[in-house]
Amino acid sequence: MNKNKKPLHKQDLSFVFEKKNYIVMGIGLAVIALGFILMAGGGSDDPNVFNPEIYNFRRIRLAPALVLIGFAIEIYAILLNPQK
Repeated sequence: MNKNKKPLHKQDLSFVFEKKNYIVMGIGLAVIALGFILMAGGGSDDPNVFNPEIYNFRRIRLAPALVLIGFAIEIYAILLNPQK
């Protein structure tokens, strides 16, 4: 028997990121969700009737830009070092 009883592994219970990282990630997710919400809709109830509202500025330019900005915020949140 081993007289020196040492714990085999001591687990470090720290998070991968810090609080500031998670806050920025939450902001990025909110921006992405807003982009997808703005992209939704614009369809027609009758499939035989064309609705040109599907090609407006909000769905073609604004919403995809918000989604890309949200992904950029997520990348920034991952690379952010809050100790600096």
